[in-house]
Amino acid sequence: MRAAALSPVASLPAFAAHSLSSIGVQIYTVRNVILKDPAATLNAIAALGYHEAEVIAGTIPKIWSALQASNLKPVSMHADTAIFFPGKEKELDDAIALAKSHGFEYIVFPYLPPNQRGGAAVYHKLAQTLNAAGRKVSAAGLHLCYHNHAFEFQPMDGTMPLEIMMKETDPTLVSLEMDVFWVSVAGHNPVEMLHKYSKRVALLHLKDKAQGFPVQYNENVPPSTFREVGHGSLDFPAILKAAQSTHVKHYFVEQDQTPGDPIASLRRSIDYLRALQF
Repeated sequence: MRAAALSPVASLPAFAAHSLSSIGVQIYTVRNVILKDPAATLNAIAALGYHEAEVIAGTIPKIWSALQASNLKPVSMHADTAIFFPGKEKELDDAIALAKSHGFEYIVFPYLPPNQRGGAAVYHKLAQTLNAAGRKVSAAGLHLCYHNHAFEFQPMDGTMPLEIMMKETDPTLVSLEMDVFWVSVAGHNPVEMLHKYSKRVALLHLKDKAQGFPVQYNENVPPSTFREVGHGSLDFPAILKAAQSTHVKHYFVEQDQTPGDPIASLRRSIDYLRALQF
């Protein structure tokens, strides 16, 4: 069922009191325009009704003063993947200090590059790497999340990489930032995944997917596959209801590719969410 065809007021009655206060933007969405005028871009996002921001660590020095001046609360920081691995302890310590000093609550392991992927042994080892990083992050009073793509759902030795990592990471140290788009690309239902990993999903990426896209386990998708929330094939009323019931803490709209002005796409997404009274 197309989400846009649902009756907005009747779709999510339980969300009426929840408000939009926990809806943010992954700033990656505006990466092609933000450095031209950080203040104008961030103020435009805030003016749409977004309240929180998730940023890439490397951009913080370039946008921080504008972010502070906006009404967007810094909540989550995507760090460089390399710093989580052995031999990069100082870099991880520096990232933790950066996040803490700037008021972020979450540090995210964002992406495992294709050349570092492999069989099940890779993900057993990665789980231990995440546990070690999680202990450091937790000791600083912050929270570590792992962000999924599609490859974590590829069948492997009777299981899948995400299942290995969720079983072998300490739930007090490592949470999941679930990206519903990539869950769907891999052929899974985001609602079912939210319930499967109930209380493990702290952060949720909201992005929609074009109709009829075939199942695959990599990130090689055409730009047009990414759609504004409520304007694709995903059932967002059901997703948001499941997210609330499974204790998701923060929600970030992200659109990796937009057909034009990314601010216009962010407007379409939040207009849809506002109509759902989320």
